[in-house]
Amino acid sequence: MGTDAAYFQLLGPVQLLDGDRAVPIGGPSVRGLLALLALEVNRVVSLDDIIDALWGHDPPATAKTIVQGNVSHLRRVLRSIQGDSDVGAKILTASPGYLLAADPDTVDAHRARNLLDLATRAEGEQRAELLAEAHSLWQGPVLAGVPDSVRASELEELRLAVHGARVDADLELGRYSSLIVELSPIVRANPFAERTVAQLMRALYHSGRRGDALELYQRVSHRVVDTLGIEPGSELRDLHERVLNDDLAAPVPAEVMPAPVAAQLPAAVPKLAGRDGDLAWLDDMLRRAEAGESVVGVVTGTAGVGKSALVVWWAHRVSRRFPDGILFASLRGFDPRHPPLEPADLLTQFLLGLGVPAPEVPDQVHERIALYRSLIAGRRMLVLLDDARTADQVTPLIPPGSRSMTLVTSRARLDGLAVSNTARLRALGTLAPHDAVRLIEELAGPDPVNDQLAELCGHLPLALRIVGARLAASPQWTADELVGELANERTRLAALDVEDFGMRAALDLSYRGLPPEIAERFRLIGALTCQTASPHLLATLCGITTREARRTLRTLAAHSLLTETARDVFAPHDLVRLYLRELAEKELCESERHQVLTRSVRYYKAVADRARRRLLRIVDPLDFTKSIAADCVPDLNCFDEAQYWFAMEWPNLIAILEAAEAAGRHEDVWQLARVAHTYQVVCPLWDEWTRLVGIGIQAARASGNELGLCWMLISRCAMSLTFELPEGCLADAEAALEIATALGDGRLVTSANIHLGSALTLQGRYRDALGRLRSAAAEAERTNDLALRGQALNNCAEAEKRAGLYAEAIDHQLASLEIDRRLGDDSYVGVSLNNLAELHLALGELPDAERYAWESVELTRSRQFTLQEGVSRLTLGRTLRAKGDHVQAREQLELALGRYEQANPQLADEVRTELRDLVVRSRLVDS
Repeated sequence: MGTDAAYFQLLGPVQLLDGDRAVPIGGPSVRGLLALLALEVNRVVSLDDIIDALWGHDPPATAKTIVQGNVSHLRRVLRSIQGDSDVGAKILTASPGYLLAADPDTVDAHRARNLLDLATRAEGEQRAELLAEAHSLWQGPVLAGVPDSVRASELEELRLAVHGARVDADLELGRYSSLIVELSPIVRANPFAERTVAQLMRALYHSGRRGDALELYQRVSHRVVDTLGIEPGSELRDLHERVLNDDLAAPVPAEVMPAPVAAQLPAAVPKLAGRDGDLAWLDDMLRRAEAGESVVGVVTGTAGVGKSALVVWWAHRVSRRFPDGILFASLRGFDPRHPPLEPADLLTQFLLGLGVPAPEVPDQVHERIALYRSLIAGRRMLVLLDDARTADQVTPLIPPGSRSMTLVTSRARLDGLAVSNTARLRALGTLAPHDAVRLIEELAGPDPVNDQLAELCGHLPLALRIVGARLAASPQWTADELVGELANERTRLAALDVEDFGMRAALDLSYRGLPPEIAERFRLIGALTCQTASPHLLATLCGITTREARRTLRTLAAHSLLTETARDVFAPHDLVRLYLRELAEKELCESERHQVLTRSVRYYKAVADRARRRLLRIVDPLDFTKSIAADCVPDLNCFDEAQYWFAMEWPNLIAILEAAEAAGRHEDVWQLARVAHTYQVVCPLWDEWTRLVGIGIQAARASGNELGLCWMLISRCAMSLTFELPEGCLADAEAALEIATALGDGRLVTSANIHLGSALTLQGRYRDALGRLRSAAAEAERTNDLALRGQALNNCAEAEKRAGLYAEAIDHQLASLEIDRRLGDDSYVGVSLNNLAELHLALGELPDAERYAWESVELTRSRQFTLQEGVSRLTLGRTLRAKGDHVQAREQLELALGRYEQANPQLADEVRTELRDLVVRSRLVDS
């Protein structure tokens, strides 16, 4: 121990030593805090545990502040000894408490354990010296000077183990006289310590005092019988018999056998497909352990993802780097045939593996823990705990010190280990597609359909192995037949079951292990047709708070039944999704499934309606925004949040719409289609919108709702206008106007006329178009309807532009832009800016054209209006070309082409033509 190192004394009065000098640190509560941290050196001690240990069940109100102040005080004391260098002990803040980072040998209790372990592998004098040094570390009653509530019973177990081993070593060396002097008062004080009694009897016998040895036995035996009513233990009785018969040979120091090297690993898979990233993570954990860190790793993932196969294969590969052996136990946390193993049974298994004879395994669990930790302390070992169910099952088996490494596999995340043992977590995903195919080929050989088989298995290793095994074991099966069985979602899980083993059985175990209220909500998710679930949706389904729903989803993710793919977005693996559907069909009645659909439709109508109002001004009278509880509505306070929600929830919205259609809920279907329609401004995918709006129109007709049919016809007309497709556009507008007129809805008539005027523009009938559009603008001005007036003025400017009436078009477009900005409608602002750029370009006013075009590009790019960005870049490219800047013009046209191809490939030919013409002309100029 150098004079520049802090040393922590726990085996006697709790002290901090600087060399041989005791450093004043303060009163009992400070000493108690130091003791608690030093007992768990290099491990986090939670603030709650510190408070409980120092004050029991009645802490003062300022307990947390007192602890924080004492930590700061101890840090200052340590700095006064060691300075500010990185070398030496430090008290670190580590959630949820504090950690003493120090060399374990600077804590006397940990040094005693290490010396005891070293002695088990030493012999003769060296063994005795190591044990004598360990025994000398006790300087009086342990943890003296700390509050009575701070206890560490394991230190007494350690003292007895050290003392007993030291006496045995001295007996082997023939030091009988000194042992008689030492042991006699101990036995007088505690005649029930049978090991010490036996040691004293041996010392007396080998000193030639056979009669005294026999008398000692009689005295102890009578005391035990009188007090406890039982005979002494069998080992002491056997020793008495041998002394009585004078056949106790003197001990001969023998060569100490090395401690057995545990080698408990099960067989590994012949080859491991993929997992390079996961293996690299395990290798890094090993390097940390070899560098002296205390390393606990948890490999988690859904059933069948290959957790055990990975860690066992890796352990075989690196076994030579654990010279003291590898302990392995299957904790049977999710075993369908057996209950989870108790820590007591696992400790017995490990103690036997460490060479402890079966009769010497302690009966009490805490004694087994103490013996296990004493035996493994300081050893370079790997402890592999497979298929754990809870953190409590694992904690007693984690080795002390920093020379060993612990790996745990579990379907649950075991977050408790991250808190108590600073465990690192690795969530195992499915295999990469090429690795999944390789796994099937290793079992069944190559086949052209292996790619398809791997995809149908969701690239999950267990499913892949079952498929490979079925093909290999049953030659009559062809891969094509198996593809057919797996392709049917109703038979896929059955195809992946082998007797009582397979995907369904594995997932059923995970489900059965859930708390009842979580399992109930899990079943409701199964009745959804959505691809993902959010806390807000689950809160609506279950009638709970969003906070409770989020906790439920994260619990399911912690059990590897869902994955949080993005913040508050939870998705099941494809095979879990099929299991969920089966579960809902089997355990939910028809009315419960009907209620799930009703609530999910209500949720998506309400939230999509709110989201569309952040994207665009809304002119229809539909309003579902208040149809669900405010707590169930996600934050949609701006354009970006609404756009993100639509992007993330779009597949779910479509799935719910299709489920409502299949259930014949026509009113819900057209309403969902209409509120979702606004998203086409941002995501103009022709095939997607054709299908969506077509479903909405059919549903409106089936429901007999004329108002709904009118708005859906307007939706289809607007979509055709966006994609500049005149076919059917005029007929939809005329049909909508006819319905609006029959309904006597003036505002609806104005909206239908605006779309009819735009349809006429698309067909080149400018006179008729302008008549309709100017009348619509005047009517909207009369009724003070800004939204419709702005729309009418914009469409009027478009018709005037196409008719060559540029001055009138600019006036109307500027008026429209003013309204767009006043209403905060970026979509219309982008269109207006581009239209102004086109108008000034047509007039040859290039600076104004370029300015408006750049404004439109920046706005549409920032808002991710893909198609409109393409239109704006096309206008900018044409403007730059007119200015003679062919390089920048080509750049903008190429970007425009990319946006068109992304949003609407049908319109991309116009850009390609212009781009080719520019390239040809540029080359002519260059030449």
